[in-house]
Amino acid sequence: MQHSYEALDPPAGGYSRVRLFAPLRHRDFRLLWTGMSVSLLGDGIFFVALAWQVYALSNVPTALSVVGIAMTVPTIAFLLLGGVISDRFDRRRVMLAADVLRGIAVGAIALLSLTGALRLWHVVVLAAIYSVGMAFFNPAFDAIVPELLPADSLAQANSLDQFLRPVAMRLAGPALGGLVIAHLGAGAGFALDAASFAVSAGALLAMTARVRVVSEEHRSVTGEIRAGFDYVRRHAWLWATLASAAIAYLLFMGPTEVLVPFLVKNEVHASAAGLGLVFAAGGFGSLACAIGVAQRGLPRREITWMYAFWTVATFAVAGYGLAHELWGLMLASLAFNALETAGTIIWATAKQRRVPTSLLGRVSSLDWLISIGLLPLSFALTGPVSAAIGVRSTLIAAGCIGGVVTLAALFVPGVRESGKFGTAEPPDSPLPSHSPVDAGVEAAVSRLGS
Repeated sequence: MQHSYEALDPPAGGYSRVRLFAPLRHRDFRLLWTGMSVSLLGDGIFFVALAWQVYALSNVPTALSVVGIAMTVPTIAFLLLGGVISDRFDRRRVMLAADVLRGIAVGAIALLSLTGALRLWHVVVLAAIYSVGMAFFNPAFDAIVPELLPADSLAQANSLDQFLRPVAMRLAGPALGGLVIAHLGAGAGFALDAASFAVSAGALLAMTARVRVVSEEHRSVTGEIRAGFDYVRRHAWLWATLASAAIAYLLFMGPTEVLVPFLVKNEVHASAAGLGLVFAAGGFGSLACAIGVAQRGLPRREITWMYAFWTVATFAVAGYGLAHELWGLMLASLAFNALETAGTIIWATAKQRRVPTSLLGRVSSLDWLISIGLLPLSFALTGPVSAAIGVRSTLIAAGCIGGVVTLAALFVPGVRESGKFGTAEPPDSPLPSHSPVDAGVEAAVSRLGS
């Protein structure tokens, strides 16, 4: 049956009001986010510890680039399988297994760091194992939320998501991580993150088990992946957004992840606590934005506003290169993360409302795969490009060119005409056997199936 979401759309000239914490009234969603909040707090500590530890082992941008590649290539390699698994089995158990794997990897880094035995190659190998867990956890998490909540709570849930993530991962986590690392060392930060995965696993165990009921006839893994590709390529708002994100992330993700810590340490001459403040400023921006969206609701022209937010956010990356003091880096981080959060809330809600539940895990895995597919190249290019044109010039170019690429996708035919969230096809509607597609996407499907 086609669901209508008109009640959630803002009235003419204004916005609907929603309650940010209303989804927590549902027991399993509350358990999910209790564990996730602790885990995200640990992740906020982890990313500060990782950057500081890598630069302590090898004080060149190339070192962190190599670790960044190790944290993206395995995720890319396993994402499609992760999407299929999350659509076939109990998504709660998939996330549980992923948490255990990531907890073991981070725990091993902590042990080696605390004993003084850690080497850069240890970080690379264990980061790769960590990233395999991400490939299974992320699609399962994206897909389980509509199972736990009624459809009219999804916008609230995504606002809550974008509220809690920055509080834990970008605000409290980095701030706490900076203090812990400054006083106890990076090993203690890794240990705290490993413990956070145990808390998350306990919360998942307390949730109600759910058996995946697959209505379509049994297919091979390749066939199920192809079905996900088929759905994405038939919807311009999906494939155009994913394609532009892939190019934009290629341009700015490697430079921001690698060069901002380098600026803090080597040009601003701040400590790990200073890096934590830069990350925390971004978290504060995300937090404020999530509260605003939760209170005012989603704008009427959702997709257009999503691209507007993301375009300005990408231009804000150039602010890192223009900043010469710690407060300037904090301001750029705040602007980027606040605007990125606004677009992400719209994007997550669009996927959950428009994509059939039976395909949501695979579409989410494709979202992750296509969006981050070029990140290894981004990390690989950051070192030599920054050495050739300078750290600041690299960040300025990344933000400016990335912003132009992001805005261009809005003008792809069919993107702005996507309509409101309520225009999605019914969740149980059959997929067409074939339809005309863009040649590049079709080639990607053929290569995957071969």
